[in-house]
Amino acid sequence: MNDIKKRLFEKDETLWPLPNVSSNRLGWLNLPFDPPLELEDAVKFCDSLDYSNVLLLGMGGSSLGPLVLSKIKENPKRNLTVLDTTHPKTVNETHFEDSLVIVSSKSGTTLEPNVMFSYFYDKIKDPKRFIAITDPKTPLEELALKLGFLKIFRNPADIGGRYSVLSYFGLIPAILLGYDPFALLEAAKNTDIDQAIQTGLNIGKAYQEGKDKLTFYCDLKSEIVGLWLEQLIAESTGKNSKGLIPIPTTIQESGPDRQIIPISFKDPNELGSIFYHFEIATAVAGHVLEIDPFDEPNVAESKQNTNKVLQSGSITPPSSSTPEKLPSFIEASLKPNDYVSIQAYLPYGNDNALEQLRQKILTKFNIATTKGYGPRFLHSTGQLHKGGPNSVLAIQIVDNPTNWKVPIPEKDYDFATLITAQSIGDYQSLVAHNRRIIRVQINDINELITILGG
Repeated sequence: MNDIKKRLFEKDETLWPLPNVSSNRLGWLNLPFDPPLELEDAVKFCDSLDYSNVLLLGMGGSSLGPLVLSKIKENPKRNLTVLDTTHPKTVNETHFEDSLVIVSSKSGTTLEPNVMFSYFYDKIKDPKRFIAITDPKTPLEELALKLGFLKIFRNPADIGGRYSVLSYFGLIPAILLGYDPFALLEAAKNTDIDQAIQTGLNIGKAYQEGKDKLTFYCDLKSEIVGLWLEQLIAESTGKNSKGLIPIPTTIQESGPDRQIIPISFKDPNELGSIFYHFEIATAVAGHVLEIDPFDEPNVAESKQNTNKVLQSGSITPPSSSTPEKLPSFIEASLKPNDYVSIQAYLPYGNDNALEQLRQKILTKFNIATTKGYGPRFLHSTGQLHKGGPNSVLAIQIVDNPTNWKVPIPEKDYDFATLITAQSIGDYQSLVAHNRRIIRVQINDINELITILGG
């Protein structure tokens, strides 16, 4: 363990198979011990803002950390809404009239926050109601400078998205919510590093013994943390036909392919330690699995397919099955050690129904089951679905997004067309990797719950 600890904090890239991208992805290790020099000024800036509502536009690493922080904070100083979907119903219903808007993107080129920015900027038309969080010298920084955004926070470029929650990408939203960022970083600083490394060694060893389902048993308060853990674990380890399958759950689940890790905390500031613990553990698990935990080679595939669909000018979805076909698909497709992935291209607000559906499948077929909204999961667990083991049964659930007409300024397609293209692109990517997938068209998700027995 001491050797791994030494090599990790020396940022020794040979800790993982070469070549890898760790040389410009390990800046997160320093954050608890060397906070950004401008953090005190950032606190003063955020405290000076006269807004009670904040809207954050982002995807993946730039959105899931803030989402967790927003759901955990009791009596927040401001209301923070995280928008990380292109579903027209959710976009159309998002409150923004009196909100400060954060555009959050490491690369500044990510499609979803870019089109969401176009939509909301067209309606607000006031650059002083926008701030940007991005890496230096990105197209987003250039745009923010050109338009005259209220503020630009430039994040260190050597921090990957899913490891960025203790950087500006997580800390600026945290400050706006009323967290003390120094308390979060102090909790991270006090993390038992040896214990975190041991967690990584343990989950890697259990994976080698056939326990590839990393089951996070959460109490109701910590359930939302599972979204962040899913991205971190799945996108980091799901490659080279290997991968840990993270399953956040609030119910007792067991099986010979399961590892169980309890997640709970009392003080919201403890999130700092939870974040840092699992970042270290995931990096170490990558060492054990002999993969690069910092790249995401398959994430771009669905994006490329989406662009091809949009550029083709012809949106032709693959044939969809009726809800009645779902049970027979699962029964016919199941193999030992499989898991089911519910991939819901639906508007937000279906959380309880999706969890009910997940539990129905889990119980009826005695199979590990995950759930996620599209296109959110394309920036997290999507890497695992394509690059991980071929043990996934993908259930793609789509509605009819054309029921909501929400145009995108300066684009020749609207949000309904975009999310349809994203679901098609993802379907094509899964098929290209020989994954077993069914596309189900629904009017109401309760149709599927009823068919599965209630």
